[in-house]
Amino acid sequence: MITLSVDTSGPVCSVAVLKDGAILGEQMALNHMTHSANLMPMIDRVLEDTGLNLQLIERIACVTGPGSFTGVRIGVSTVKGIAHGNDIPCVPVDALEAMAAGVGDFDGIVCPIQDARAGQVYGAAFFPGCPPERLMDDCPIALEDYLHQILQYGKRFLFLGDGMPVHKTAIARILGSAAVFAQPHMAYLRPGAVAVLGSISDVTLNYKELMPMYLRAPSAERNRKLVEAAKNV
Repeated sequence: MITLSVDTSGPVCSVAVLKDGAILGEQMALNHMTHSANLMPMIDRVLEDTGLNLQLIERIACVTGPGSFTGVRIGVSTVKGIAHGNDIPCVPVDALEAMAAGVGDFDGIVCPIQDARAGQVYGAAFFPGCPPERLMDDCPIALEDYLHQILQYGKRFLFLGDGMPVHKTAIARILGSAAVFAQPHMAYLRPGAVAVLGSISDVTLNYKELMPMYLRAPSAERNRKLVEAAKNV
């Protein structure tokens, strides 16, 4: 099976191609350009480098969230267009699960977090593995509440994701030596992990069924509701 993976949920835009359990090619960009500018050229490049084309792709693994609202929409919309035009099944992949899957061996609990701003994170918790064993559902949660919640799962915690450097000082203050922080080259979601999870998933969707996964409403929608509520006071 040949799987193409796409991730635009966080600061890194990435794609990968997996064939029969082997990574044939990966592309990652952390260049402060918009994902919309990076994504299609990266897909073209990885297909060219691997000697493949879209007609040979058998499924597309797409990170559907949680993450940046705009970023997730870019990836999902692009994959929907490619899948529709080439009749390729889609596989939704959870960003936090994919981060945990890319860790490898760790004697403890894997804690991927994304910065949700206002003192919150998008967080979950897993036993390491591929696929990792989920201990906690994805949720938007205040950092301190998240840290207190994961304490029930173990005594040593590996943090990664774009929320890790933002909240590193607070995490170290609260958890002390129980907190371990991923090295920079392992702190981001790995495109190969998305491809692997997509290749082993039992869930496939058509392009119409593939949708972003938002853990909370976009800020524009929240602001609109606040304005409407204020008018009704």
